[in-house]
Amino acid sequence: MSDTHRLHIFLVATETLNFSEAARQLHMTQPSVSQHIRALEQQFDQQLFYRCGRYVELTPAGRRLAELAGDLMERWTQIEEEMESLKGEVTGHLMVGCSTTPGKYILPPLLAQFHRRYPKVSIACYVAPQAHALQMLCDGEVHFALASAPHICHSDVEFRPFIMDPVELIVPISHLWAARGVIEPHDLLAGSFITREPQSGTREAVREALAGVGIAENELATFLTLGSSEAIAMAVEEGLGVAFVSRIVARRLAGSRVTPVRVRGLTIEREIHFGRHTRRPTTRAQAAFWEHFWAGVDTLPAELEAVSH
Repeated sequence: MSDTHRLHIFLVATETLNFSEAARQLHMTQPSVSQHIRALEQQFDQQLFYRCGRYVELTPAGRRLAELAGDLMERWTQIEEEMESLKGEVTGHLMVGCSTTPGKYILPPLLAQFHRRYPKVSIACYVAPQAHALQMLCDGEVHFALASAPHICHSDVEFRPFIMDPVELIVPISHLWAARGVIEPHDLLAGSFITREPQSGTREAVREALAGVGIAENELATFLTLGSSEAIAMAVEEGLGVAFVSRIVARRLAGSRVTPVRVRGLTIEREIHFGRHTRRPTTRAQAAFWEHFWAGVDTLPAELEAVSH
């Protein structure tokens, strides 16, 4: 049994803090996981876990080994991928984190094109709330992240602006505003709004744009909060209210019962950023994906606007 395999078992156990759950994820038996952990403890003559019934907790030595083992396993993965690349093909595994709308409408065409060019690279995409997707990148759980309004959570994280995602006000076709086509900012105070959760990128962009025309977000009458732009667009179709959604969502999901309405003097755009962690060793697969991403802007939906970078 190689030491790298044993360290992999240890790292899964540090993530789950439950040997039974670690065994389930590794497709092993719980006694086998425990045996490998004990072997590591004997090898280093250090207790790595405090045992607390079904659950465990890392000792200081265990926490330090987890840090070192994580770096080692990343390096080992790079070695394996580089050796495979010497055969003439780019291989490996990529992990990408992204917020909801980019994950559903921006990543797929880029991933499809990348897969056609590099069929031996596998990719796992984790669609999560924006804050979570960004934290996954900062913690090293993913290699790349795609999100709007990124906060720099680590000095070694690099983000670059990628595309602009315009946000539109949509209303039911029977709504008074639909007939007008253009409304004034103060008219928004009479609307019944359906919104995303407070941490979403769309809602942050709307909040900032409203402030620019002298309206605080909490002045709007919000009666329903939903966790996805798709659900919001469908709720507007059903006549439940009005909403600000990404233009790509509005154009793709809104049917004949929904129409966009312009608010005079109000322009809302989300700048979508693409980021990576620069401190960790870069594999050939990661370098190829980074280069492909910037070259692939022409494959994106027409509703999105490229950002000069």
